[in-house]
Amino acid sequence: MNAQPPTALHPSFKPSQQVAFHRTELSIILSLYGRMVAAGEWRDYGISSLKEVAVFSVFRRTAENPLYRIEKRPKLRNKQGLYAVIGMDGQVLKRGHDLKTVLRVLERKLIRAVD
Repeated sequence: MNAQPPTALHPSFKPSQQVAFHRTELSIILSLYGRMVAAGEWRDYGISSLKEVAVFSVFRRTAENPLYRIEKRPKLRNKQGLYAVIGMDGQVLKRGHDLKTVLRVLERKLIRAVD
C-alpha cells in the first residue's frame, strides 16, 4: 500500500485575494484616530477588506455615514497613488503614495485658533 497525499476536493478553487492594511499602516491611522477621539471629533471607526480596496471609515456617530474614508488601492500604486482620503460627499481630499502625507489633510482639523 502506497501513501499518497490527500487530493483537494476542488482543485480549481482559489481563495479570493483581499486587500488589507499592514500593521505599520494601521499604526499610523490609529495614531491619528486616537488624537481625533481625544479632541472629540471622531467617535467610531470601521475597517473593510475588499477584493480591490481596503477602507478605514471614520464616524462622528455610529449610526451615520462615514465622515472620511481612508482607502488603500494597490492598482493605483503606479498612477495616482496607493492611498486616498475621501470626504463624506465622495470628494477625494488627498491622494498620494505616502500615507503620512495623505493623512495630513485630516490633521489640519486638529489645529484650532485659541482665543
